[in-house]
Amino acid sequence: MGMTMFDYRAYVLRKLSGIAPRYLPFADVATDAVPLSRLLRLSLFQITVGMALVRLVGTLNRVMIVEPNVPAKLVGGMLALPLIFAPLRTLIGFRSDVHVSALGWRRVPYIWKGTLYQFGGLAIMPFARLVLSGYGEAVDAPRWVRLSSAALAFLLLGAGVHMVQTVGLALATDLVKEEDQPRVVGLMYVMLLFGMVASALVFGLLLENYTPGRLIQVIQGSAVVTVALNLFALWKQEARD
Repeated sequence: MGMTMFDYRAYVLRKLSGIAPRYLPFADVATDAVPLSRLLRLSLFQITVGMALVRLVGTLNRVMIVEPNVPAKLVGGMLALPLIFAPLRTLIGFRSDVHVSALGWRRVPYIWKGTLYQFGGLAIMPFARLVLSGYGEAVDAPRWVRLSSAALAFLLLGAGVHMVQTVGLALATDLVKEEDQPRVVGLMYVMLLFGMVASALVFGLLLENYTPGRLIQVIQGSAVVTVALNLFALWKQEARD
């Protein structure tokens, strides 16, 4: 007699549980206090960071240059704006080390602020891109309005990405022992690569038939997904002091 679906799943789970931990990447980081499922859930913030990086250096880069013919020099300058906040990552990490909010959290408030910056940048970014390219009635907008709106969107997204990633990695290392911290950071960056690959495929499929309206839907939809994933990643991760 053939195996039922339940029997097949039980057989697969038994085989997987019999695999030695050395053959499972990062499985040796998990403990009873911090199981692998909790670490994977926390790593969702790296998925949103990967999504943001793909939008910056991939989707928007291509769309802004090819579709509305925005000069490549101007596009390169806009894409470089998020790097302004890179030197501030040390200060952000230090402030999250010593800051204690009214609710007794150190890391959560900074990750939440970074998430709001990400959401704000993504919410206005498609419209700022259309204004920058002179789409529709925006062709009559002053040049400083076009540049400032686009710059604001990229700056907000850059600030959010650097804040979320910096403090998120600090929270991940807080949860494990010092000797396990390098492996946890490695797990987080593997999830970053996974998020970049997966989001690149999804954005490519969604924007295969490009229209300005479709671009607005995709980017603002990703803003909602970013907030949802970051909130789920943070849920019951940091203990209150």
